[in-house]
Amino acid sequence: MAHIRHDPTSTQKGKITYNSGIVSGIVALAVNEVEGVSLVNNKNKGVKLVFDKQGIIADICVEVGSDSNVSSLAFKIQQSIKHNVESMTKYKVSKVDVHVQDVTFSDDAAV
Repeated sequence: MAHIRHDPTSTQKGKITYNSGIVSGIVALAVNEVEGVSLVNNKNKGVKLVFDKQGIIADICVEVGSDSNVSSLAFKIQQSIKHNVESMTKYKVSKVDVHVQDVTFSDDAAV
C-alpha cells in the first residue's frame, strides 16, 4: 500500500479526482483481504457506493463460508473498507452496510 505525504513547502498546486470505479476497486480489494468472504458475483460486483457530504456510504453484498461467524466477518469487512478507502483516497467512509447474500458449503461437509 502506497502512502503519499503532503509537503507543505511544495509550491505545486493541483487537484486529484477519483473515478467511482477506482473507489469500488479499493472496496473490492478491502473485502478480499478478509478471509472467508467473497463479493457476490453480479453486474455491480457486490459493491454499491453513494457519495454523500458526510462521506461514502457503501452497500456490500457478500458470500460467506458455512463455518463463519457472520457478525465478526461483517465487522472485519467494515474495518477493512474504512481503513483502505480512507488511507488510499481523500474520502471518509461514513457507513458500511454488509449484506450476506449466500452461504457456501465446503465439499467436505457431510450432508
